[in-house]
Amino acid sequence: MGNKNSTTALLENPRALKERIQRQFGVSGLQDEMIDMPAAELKNASAVLFLLSHCDGRRDDGRGPCVILNKRSAQVRQGGDLCCPGGGISWRTDRFLAKLLNLPGSPLRRWPWRRRPHVGALNVLLAAGLRESWEEMRLNPLRFDFLGLLPQQHLVMFDRVIYPMVGWVSSQQLTPNWEVERIVHVPLRELLDRQRYGRFRPMVAGTPVEGNVQPLRYDDFPCFMHQDEQGMEMLWGATYRITQSFLSLVFDFSPPDTNHLPLAHRHLDDSYLNGSRWHPASAYRNGKADW
Repeated sequence: MGNKNSTTALLENPRALKERIQRQFGVSGLQDEMIDMPAAELKNASAVLFLLSHCDGRRDDGRGPCVILNKRSAQVRQGGDLCCPGGGISWRTDRFLAKLLNLPGSPLRRWPWRRRPHVGALNVLLAAGLRESWEEMRLNPLRFDFLGLLPQQHLVMFDRVIYPMVGWVSSQQLTPNWEVERIVHVPLRELLDRQRYGRFRPMVAGTPVEGNVQPLRYDDFPCFMHQDEQGMEMLWGATYRITQSFLSLVFDFSPPDTNHLPLAHRHLDDSYLNGSRWHPASAYRNGKADW
């Protein structure tokens, strides 16, 4: 972006920030890649919304713009993780809702970089993201300004492609459903603070086989640590990568090298891993147990 003063100026001027986001993402051409997306590929995709707003919906909060994330409840897979609202495509429902995004006043019609008014992959993905966000946190789609697309993210563990879409949310009351433990507002100022980054090591307990406990498997991941009045939260994995993609494109920010950063652990039990391909029985590292 240039320098610290430029970043500060954007954080203190939400209108200028939104204009920069629209300009950066509009010229990226990512929307053009979706024009001829095959239906089979689209059906297996996931759409998430990277939501920006004033912290807690108040411009006078003093913290500046925030990213709005969900903390997944213990009742769903990957419980306890921070994530962007969204989910998989509901083909019939989202195809129908996608047509509504061609109407005047819709988030997509207000987007200045829109190429043509037809029901394509972008319409379907945005419809899915808005529908899921309404279900998870009662996000009002009429108070959502679409700002652009971030690069897609591939999930190896769950064999799925995520399409993140950036939007600005006007002041409104957000109410989580049973899938969401709580809604977390993370200031952009914090995300641009290199002192808040670390290494995250998720640990998986082995499954006993013939009386022997299988070794643990772990990998270290870059993470961001957010502290608020309700405790410490860890941002890692796909949502971390989506966030870093946004920070890089908008602020030319890069996180510190993780090799020498503080290390945080978390034990992941069977409920977290339900349905994943990360099987504890194959948890070896260098031929021996991790702990």
